[in-house]
Amino acid sequence: MDSLTQIVLGAAVAEAVAGRKMGAKAAMWGAIAGTIPDLDVFLGRFFHPIDAALVHRGFSHSLVFALIAGPVLGWLVHRLYKNRYELKTWVWLFFLSIVTHPILDIFTNYGTEFFWPFSLRITFNTVFVIDPLYTLPFMFFLLVALFTKREKLSRKRWNMAGIYYSSAYLLWGVIVKLVILNNSSSYFEQANIKAKNTFVTPMPLTSFYWMILTEDDQNFYYGYKSLFYPFQKNDIETIKKEKEALFDLKWPDKNYSRTLNFISKGYYTTRKSGDTLYYYDLRFGTTTNMTNGELNYPLMGYGMVIDNGAVQKTFSIRPSELMKRVNFGEYVNKVFKK
Repeated sequence: MDSLTQIVLGAAVAEAVAGRKMGAKAAMWGAIAGTIPDLDVFLGRFFHPIDAALVHRGFSHSLVFALIAGPVLGWLVHRLYKNRYELKTWVWLFFLSIVTHPILDIFTNYGTEFFWPFSLRITFNTVFVIDPLYTLPFMFFLLVALFTKREKLSRKRWNMAGIYYSSAYLLWGVIVKLVILNNSSSYFEQANIKAKNTFVTPMPLTSFYWMILTEDDQNFYYGYKSLFYPFQKNDIETIKKEKEALFDLKWPDKNYSRTLNFISKGYYTTRKSGDTLYYYDLRFGTTTNMTNGELNYPLMGYGMVIDNGAVQKTFSIRPSELMKRVNFGEYVNKVFKK
């Protein structure tokens, strides 16, 4: 999730652990602890662009990291406050504020290696990384709690209301996804598409509008399902499968073709243009709906500059142009009406 959401979550968890004893200090340290796992983004610049995708949300988002960092940071801050509060309180504050960060990230598209050193990346794909309907009410409950005197029972109730809301919203996403996934075959049958290996994930900024990615032997297909109207077969996008070129590449050090296939879980296609092979991870969708069709290409991926079949340079493809062309008005229309 985005940094603001992780700050809110970390602060709320720390408030639940020690707010009565420490007051606002608990939430402050929880907010700090809740951001620590994402410091791994600064390590990416020291790795190959494809390896960097696995470094992020790797070790720092694992249970092992929380088990190490919680006691260490708890002891350090315990000493900083000259043993004013119990050591076990600090340890629980940091452990829970850190471990809930990757647990929340599991619900997003990219997932986490929560059980590192095992390479399994766990992802539920049930909440978008930025979702105001999740974050803003959660933050409201937390702020009301923090502005309530810590001696009052209502402070705990307000904070716990935010935590309960957070949990209920995540459960809501799981239920909606399962319903859409269960009906996905019938959606594509309307367009005479026999869907297989279907992948469902929420669209940006909302849990009311969902992307359905599926495939047959020749193509990938994107469908979109709003909770406010029936599935529209005319909105289906088709992406031709082009996979063979990826495994023909010669890499200078290690075979990143297999790594790319692992990252995308097989939901990818390639396109050759000049001396560059473009690889697109289709799980992240296309630019079509966000720009009302003004742009129409996959959102995320990598480019490999090739000379005589050998990769000379690899670079990340990110949606830098997208933010300039987003049509929020039309996007909201697609969420709420046909």
